[in-house]
Amino acid sequence: MTETLPFSLTLYKVATQLLARFMPGVLARRAARGREDPARIAERLGTAPVARPKGTLVWIHGASVGESLVGHALAQALRKAHPGLTFLFTSGTKTSADLMARKLSPPDLHRYVPVDTPMATKTFIAAWQPDLAVFVEGEIWPNLLLATKEAGVPLALVNARMTARSVKGWRGRAKTAELLFSLFDVAMPADTRTSEALSLFRTGPIGTVGNLKLAAPAPLVNAKEAKLLAGKLGDRPVWLAASTHEGEETVLLAAHAALLLGAPDALLILAPRHPERAQDVEIECRKQGLVPVRRSLGHVPGSKTSVWLWDTLGELGLAMRLAPVTFVAGSLKPGIGGHNPVEPVQLGSTVMSASFVGNFLDLYQALEDQDGAVILDDHASDRIALTLAGLLGDPERRAHLNAAARDVIAQGTHAMADTVAALLGLLGRAKV
Repeated sequence: MTETLPFSLTLYKVATQLLARFMPGVLARRAARGREDPARIAERLGTAPVARPKGTLVWIHGASVGESLVGHALAQALRKAHPGLTFLFTSGTKTSADLMARKLSPPDLHRYVPVDTPMATKTFIAAWQPDLAVFVEGEIWPNLLLATKEAGVPLALVNARMTARSVKGWRGRAKTAELLFSLFDVAMPADTRTSEALSLFRTGPIGTVGNLKLAAPAPLVNAKEAKLLAGKLGDRPVWLAASTHEGEETVLLAAHAALLLGAPDALLILAPRHPERAQDVEIECRKQGLVPVRRSLGHVPGSKTSVWLWDTLGELGLAMRLAPVTFVAGSLKPGIGGHNPVEPVQLGSTVMSASFVGNFLDLYQALEDQDGAVILDDHASDRIALTLAGLLGDPERRAHLNAAARDVIAQGTHAMADTVAALLGLLGRAKV
């Protein structure tokens, strides 16, 4: 295959081969900075510290938390349709590894994705010998894809999503894009923009459009704990700022301070996207005169506490259950692309968002068109506060928004069934 590679891809393979000798040192330095798990660095070099499980092994790769959750939901659907499958999940972040460690039980397992050098990727594929490889959403690692294809493993790209920026980037490397995207035996786009882009970049068929995140099950919430905490909060106006990023907390805390002028008992549940930022977020709260209590310490806000810092992992569903309104963050600043609004809808919380939602544009547009969410073009803190006050004080309006949002979500339930059918078709062709 090397002879037919575009020049840019040949150069990439040569460069990554040369860099391979430095990778152990690079990974060790990353581990020292807390960006790698020092006990699992060998996985990043492709080694398998445990034996490959017997039977049919489906490998599902997702870059981080969101993609891993989609992959896990897909695995559940595949196992229901085809009992006896074993799943190997890979991802590249410590947060996703911690999440999957809590979700998985034997024989399924999680490993870090190997660094994209020719040796590490070939070592990984030789060690695990998957019967099917499934890439979720669109993290494209050339050496990993090429090694998988060369080993004769069927390849699938599911819930594929491309931002406007990534489409532009691939257009500038058209020959490389055509080769890489044509490696996939199945390509299932999540939205129309990605479907149109794939039609430019691949020669194979393109599956039906549908977002698997619409079909993913609602997060599990401990009903007993939710009832207990709701009782402690009483009838206070509560809203959630979910998955916030650096710089967003300043705006949202200012909005909450403005809300407190008219509703002094209002409570903000503030959940940073990365809980390890909790100390910085608490400092920002205190700068604005708002002293938080922290969920990770087991604290529950008293009547005088106005911010509950939700600095835990895997509990966001519980916060959504407690909050009548959820502001889905990642949308206040360009470059992040927004976050998935499906979970608040599933858990009965009205969706608010700012307008930088390019990663979920089709979904937010459908919600807005059907009056199922409130999306603000004005990102000023006073505008956010005014909108929050209106929603928190109008349960009928929230009920209307929630019903419309559920209708939008229901329209995407075909995506999981179509994807499962396509993957089972590939498994039928796999070497088992």
